[in-house]
Amino acid sequence: MPDIIHLLPDSIANQIAAGEVIQRPASVVKELVENSIDANATHIQIIIKDAGRTIIQVIDNGKGMSGTDARMAFERHATSKIQKADDLFALTTMGFRGEALPSISAISQLEIKTRTSDSELGTEIIISGSKVESQEPISTAEGTCITVKNLFYNVPARRKFLKSNETERRNIIVEVERIALAHPDIEFTMYDNNVILLQLPPAGLRQRITQLMGKNIDQYLLEIDIDTTLVKIFGYITKPEYAKKRRANQFFFVNGRYMRHPYFNKAISVAFENLIQTNENPEYFIYFQVDPNSIDVNIHPTKTEIKFENEQAIWQILMVSIKESLGKFNAVPSIDFDTQDALSIPVFDKDKHSHSPHVNINPNYNPFKQDTNRRPPNMDWQALYNDFEKDLDEEIGGQQPTDSLNFRDEKDGLSELGVDAFPDYYQYKQKYIFTSVKSGLMIIDQHRAHVRILFDRYLENIVQKRGFSQRVLFPEMIELTTSEAAILPAIKEDLESLGFELSNLGSQTFAIQGVPSELENPDAVKLIKSMLENITETGLDVKSEIQEKLAMSFAKSVAIKYGKPLTVEEITDIVNKLFACPTPNYSPDGKKIITVINDDEMAKKLK
Repeated sequence: MPDIIHLLPDSIANQIAAGEVIQRPASVVKELVENSIDANATHIQIIIKDAGRTIIQVIDNGKGMSGTDARMAFERHATSKIQKADDLFALTTMGFRGEALPSISAISQLEIKTRTSDSELGTEIIISGSKVESQEPISTAEGTCITVKNLFYNVPARRKFLKSNETERRNIIVEVERIALAHPDIEFTMYDNNVILLQLPPAGLRQRITQLMGKNIDQYLLEIDIDTTLVKIFGYITKPEYAKKRRANQFFFVNGRYMRHPYFNKAISVAFENLIQTNENPEYFIYFQVDPNSIDVNIHPTKTEIKFENEQAIWQILMVSIKESLGKFNAVPSIDFDTQDALSIPVFDKDKHSHSPHVNINPNYNPFKQDTNRRPPNMDWQALYNDFEKDLDEEIGGQQPTDSLNFRDEKDGLSELGVDAFPDYYQYKQKYIFTSVKSGLMIIDQHRAHVRILFDRYLENIVQKRGFSQRVLFPEMIELTTSEAAILPAIKEDLESLGFELSNLGSQTFAIQGVPSELENPDAVKLIKSMLENITETGLDVKSEIQEKLAMSFAKSVAIKYGKPLTVEEITDIVNKLFACPTPNYSPDGKKIITVINDDEMAKKLK
């Protein structure tokens, strides 16, 4: 029997490793930018084209590499950050596995230009699919410039599973945001198809947060700062009133590295307990500084999951520090006596003499004494009551309702007499609509019914591009985060089909010139923000799915809410329009709108 076990070629082994490290263009950006940070760069430029499919270029002013180091960096398991096994437990750098660069070069056409400060010439290396095509000296600036072209060009199965350009661009921005938040002292510039997406000059931590999340968040930030022998925790949380029901910006960093940690997230939830609703989430930007020996960052290829040696103790410290911050800045509710309209009490003066108040009265006044000059009117109460009964008999013609009339007969009979005692529809607790049908009692959820009606209308407006807008007298400014600004171009046309008119005033600032004509007293900023967050949370790619999500978000915002009293005309209009919909039984998100309690069920309940 021939031998069947053999060693894989390096090119195939690198492609397999790339499957773990490089999942999408955002992974390439993350690895290259982290290498630039490890090279002590103070200014990093990121240039992408076609959301990273065609070109990803990262330029830094770091310390650069010699020609030999540049060539060795693309060999498997090559690294400058680990000398012995113990170094794995004392890591202070971002990248260390020695797989990123060879993995990237295995699935792309890569070009690197680099020069150290003590060299007059730098080095240029061109690699395609793990094969070095050329290496030669070149005149270049100090630092490193890596250009990755045609990502996954030799792995078409991986390339076809990439998402839309909007989604891949959003993923790249998310990775850059995380790194920028972890290193506010570094300047970042990002271009997409020659358009600046990010321009982040060096700043303090609070300023970096506002650069990325918008200036509006600054007034809601509460500082955290606690230093113990076990851990140092600092950063910011938002006030309870800034909590969001959908996806919130929540960031944990440890020793300058972004991480996910559900256990620590629970500590924040406990600290905010009873301050926000159960379906709301606070935003936070929290940084941990611990001894590198007490954490393990090598448990996941992307190094976003980190194991702490003293998790329970840090959990307690984190929770207490957040509670202290909430209390220190008076975020916790307290008894507040309103003294705005209170009477001012003068200070007691012992030298000032007080006099008893004097009231003028008429001692001869008697309210029960009758005036003999006036005669009281003749009040015949019995005659008045008899006249009332006579008028009532004349009004209904002497007819009396009988028990033999059913619901509809009685309603029709009284309507002829001008008494609308039993309308076709009845609103119950300002939440449900009741009406009688042949099989029993029909119950309609008024909010879901209206959502169904509006969803169908808005979706048709988007598809047919026929929204009606009304211009606003004073345009309202809306400032978006970088992620929201990246999404807006993809849905701007659909927003205009709904009736919104937006004009760009900058990279992340827009003016709302018009709103849908059917909105009453709209909060356009909040409405657009809500729709952007909804689409960001779902991460949809297909155009039709984005349109449906947009129509759904708008319909939910505009639909009548529970607790609103409706007139008979409004109820009738909702019911008629509901049954004109193609699918009146269910809302767009699959919830029941209509249910019927048949006569047999009611009979059983009354036994």
